[in-house]
Amino acid sequence: MFELFLGVKYLKAKRKQRFISVITLISILGVMMGVMALIVVLSVMNGFRADLMSKILGVNSHLLVLSLGGPFNDYRKVMEKVDRVGGVVASTPFIYTQVMVNNAGKVSGAILRGVDPESAGTVVRFKSMIKDGSISSLGESLDGIPAIIIGNELSKQIGAYPGSVITVISPEGRLTPLGRAPNTRMFKVSATFDSGMYEYDASMIYISLKEAQEFLGLEDKVTGLEVRVEDIYKSDKVSKSVQEMLGYPYWTKDWKVMNRSLFSALKLEKLTMFVILTMIVLVGALNIISTLVMVVMEKTRDVAILRAMGASAKSIMSIFMFQGLLVGFVGTIAGLASGLGICQLLAKYKFISLPSDVYYISTLPVQVEIADVSFVAAAAVVISFLATLYPSWYASKLNPVESFRYE
Repeated sequence: MFELFLGVKYLKAKRKQRFISVITLISILGVMMGVMALIVVLSVMNGFRADLMSKILGVNSHLLVLSLGGPFNDYRKVMEKVDRVGGVVASTPFIYTQVMVNNAGKVSGAILRGVDPESAGTVVRFKSMIKDGSISSLGESLDGIPAIIIGNELSKQIGAYPGSVITVISPEGRLTPLGRAPNTRMFKVSATFDSGMYEYDASMIYISLKEAQEFLGLEDKVTGLEVRVEDIYKSDKVSKSVQEMLGYPYWTKDWKVMNRSLFSALKLEKLTMFVILTMIVLVGALNIISTLVMVVMEKTRDVAILRAMGASAKSIMSIFMFQGLLVGFVGTIAGLASGLGICQLLAKYKFISLPSDVYYISTLPVQVEIADVSFVAAAAVVISFLATLYPSWYASKLNPVESFRYE
């Protein structure tokens, strides 16, 4: 293919045309910087999304089963049915309500969750969250006082640590001859947990399911069931199957529905960053256009000779298309190598630190996805190809007679 041979040869400018080589190098660097920036930024955003998802799903279950009538008492039969649905790994009952906690005059609002100490660990990753203790401690009585596990940030706010006795106040209260009075009970902190999410660590407390039922006067009722599924990305399908199997009055919602706005915002942000950073690749493509235009102007005599020797307009166009594509391809490969190299360094050495009191992460998370890398590489090559069309078409339309007349 003499077209490819000449395309490569024209990239090597003569001594008098070194300026064209400089522009070619700038074009390669432009494409390389665009591809590198895209890969690094998209990988960091993928890592941020994955890290955020792992922390959210570390505290919450993949799927919730609730009743339109509120708390229900036949949860054991419902659990047996749910566990038989394909894709379900485990399920556990829970109680969810809002309370207030008081420790020596320090008061804070909190979300109380009653969980079954025996089965809760199979659904929610308590083992990695709870510090200096375990979820099984909720089933024990400490000096005659029921145990409670509170968030790490909440313990700092109210000054309660393992061994401290705190008072939990339920606004629903109990009915007395003088009217409805707030229901209070004392609990002893058996452990604290650190989920990595400030919102959860500052507002979540756990007690045993039995204690929650007695405290709230629910008898043998629960708020719903927490379910763990085998594939988190198929939780919506499992949710639909569970709801169809249980029927009225039960309904389900998975983690995608509960966090739809958050992950939709992350997805939109990722798309926006891709569009913005693609502009860097476009700058490199504009340099390719300018390089090819200057080469075409310099090689007008060569084009006329080739046309006179029988080269077709298609062949002339292919020469300059190969030349531009080679610039884009080299820039893309260099960008891929440098981008993946930076991602590897960020993941291994974590030399970029973030303030942990502002962000819930202390280092930049990085997760390289093959689909993103392939899409970025393909987009860079396509943009480079489109940049070659006009200069190549212009070269193919040169009239050899006019070129010989003035050259």
